[in-house]
Amino acid sequence: MSDLSLIEAVKTGDCAEVERLTRSGADINQQSEQGWSPLHFAAGRGDLPLVKLLVESGADIFKVGWDQRTPLAVALAAGRVPVIEYLSEVGGRDQGGRPAPAPRPYCKAYTLENLRKYPAWSESRINWKQEDGLDEALPGGAFPDEKVVFIHEDFTVTESMWRNENVIFDKIDAVWKEFCEKTLEFRVPNDIDLVIPQEARR
Repeated sequence: MSDLSLIEAVKTGDCAEVERLTRSGADINQQSEQGWSPLHFAAGRGDLPLVKLLVESGADIFKVGWDQRTPLAVALAAGRVPVIEYLSEVGGRDQGGRPAPAPRPYCKAYTLENLRKYPAWSESRINWKQEDGLDEALPGGAFPDEKVVFIHEDFTVTESMWRNENVIFDKIDAVWKEFCEKTLEFRVPNDIDLVIPQEARR
């Protein structure tokens, strides 16, 4: 058998041949010229049965090619939602000795009027950087209700879109998080939310 026979079988979607090769000792993590493993190719095809077969046979879900992309990154680029869901779940259970990924930096704009509906709302000025003439506070020190502010992935609120700068609110607890999620419908999008549907790509 050629060194890349498993990759060739994956490329053609031949599940029976892939199973035969893995059972006969083919290198489950063999690499193509661009450094992709069989799992990269299966993920790019969106072939969930092949992806599962390879993972269950010991394929390294964190292996990267020369382009530094994992099979999950390839599936994301190709918009293969079922494969993304599966590899995300498997990766969440087993980080392969790697640290868990940091939360994705994210913020969403709201008017202060909406945030002030939170019963324990209070406003501070932490790590404040003010440009001359750009402070929109009213004479009494409070911002107007229509002032746009930003909730970040860690649930802090800032005056600008930069996290940890010009912080207005940082009293984060379960009640505040619930208010953000249920009342404001705030949530950090996951990888699948960011996938462009296949029909929109045509």
